[in-house]
Amino acid sequence: MKKTILITGATDGIGLETAKLLFQKSHHLLIHGRSATKMAELESSLSALSGGGSFESYLADMSQLNEVDAMAKAIIDKHDTLDVLINNAGVFKMANPVTHNGLDARFVVNTFAPYKLTNQLLPLIGAGGRVVNLSSAAQATVNIEAMTGKTKLADMDAYAQSKLAITMWSIDLAGQTEAPVVIAVNPGSLLATKMVKEGFGTAGNDIGIGAKILCRAALDDEFATASGQYFDNDRGQFGPPHPDALDANKREIVVNAIGSVVNQIT
Repeated sequence: MKKTILITGATDGIGLETAKLLFQKSHHLLIHGRSATKMAELESSLSALSGGGSFESYLADMSQLNEVDAMAKAIIDKHDTLDVLINNAGVFKMANPVTHNGLDARFVVNTFAPYKLTNQLLPLIGAGGRVVNLSSAAQATVNIEAMTGKTKLADMDAYAQSKLAITMWSIDLAGQTEAPVVIAVNPGSLLATKMVKEGFGTAGNDIGIGAKILCRAALDDEFATASGQYFDNDRGQFGPPHPDALDANKREIVVNAIGSVVNQIT
């Protein structure tokens, strides 16, 4: 069955490879990126593939929540339903990670933007729908002061905390709604993305590892009853995330802080 699938960060890395795989499986893709040049390149790449898929494009800078809001509204205006949302867009090492309103862009892009986008699009994602959130093997206890922009963090600390935060929120969201299925996925460590090359100076592992697990999470039956779970692709199975994610009190504190920041800046 042809599904309508939104992939954020589709112009690069794992998102790009996932878009190609899903296009070749004949799905209708809503592809997101922040660069018009890279979007044009992706459109050309998809158009050259066989498989019968289709696509439409959306430009937005995920570090600017007003642009996330505008993209969500544009999708809602055009679509009554959305089968799958893959929150893939992410950042790690940045020359200037502080946004104009004093927040750490790693938290904004990796946590706040998916939270904002998903909550706006939830009415479109009904029973049988899925939200796939990109987590990571790198997860670290969330410093609320840092998440709210009051304390500065090093690159790895900010990234790891933002990935635990989105994992905690994924579990919380799954507990709040029966539909859609909400899954946090570590796509695989040190894959050959620009993020890994710039952050660690290594070529990285086969990027297809990450793309294939995102396709499985979006489509396969094994994930249909896995709402609220964490899939660790380094181990190839569902498993426990960072212990903080399983602590209801800690989850509540972090998720409430996410909601408070997002509400304040939008």
